[in-house]
Amino acid sequence: MRAPRATTIRAAEPPATSLQLSCRRTLQAWRAPDPDQDQLRHYYLDHLADRADGWSRACVGAHLTASSLIYAARERMVLLTLHSRIGRWLQTGGHIEAIDSTLEAAAVREAREESGLFDLALEPNPLLLSKHEVPCGTVRPTYHLDVQYLVIANQMASPQVGDESLDVRWFAHDQLPEVDDSVVALVRAAGVRLGW
Repeated sequence: MRAPRATTIRAAEPPATSLQLSCRRTLQAWRAPDPDQDQLRHYYLDHLADRADGWSRACVGAHLTASSLIYAARERMVLLTLHSRIGRWLQTGGHIEAIDSTLEAAAVREAREESGLFDLALEPNPLLLSKHEVPCGTVRPTYHLDVQYLVIANQMASPQVGDESLDVRWFAHDQLPEVDDSVVALVRAAGVRLGW
């Protein structure tokens, strides 16, 4: 008679939250503009499948974030924030919070908090995804798995500097300050989306 095989009992994963399910639905439905972006989309989906808290800043090592490139479409101007911690001009954005019902809601909330603008309309489909290392939390490396949206400012109002910014300004889409390649790619993708 053979001895029974030992089996490993794994702790059950907590059930997916509605926010996690919403993040997965958004990424499953999104049509990536190229193979590299589609590879990132699959990476994000795998991350969410492996980690019930994959959308939360409490998820050690990597977590989703939501950002918005605010565009004044008629004027062809983009709003950028000079991030106080990073010291670079970026689109608005940040961590997804438990109060956010969706990725899209997080992107709009962050846009409003960091710009002081409220007459904003979100384009519902993400523009791009960006995985980048950040000084976030105590674990290194930590990555933000950013889902980037286009938000249209219905009027080009004066922005207000938020708590996380040194400055917030409008720039002509073709006369950006010194920015990294990810911001250039985001502005270019917004131009394509708007038909420029």
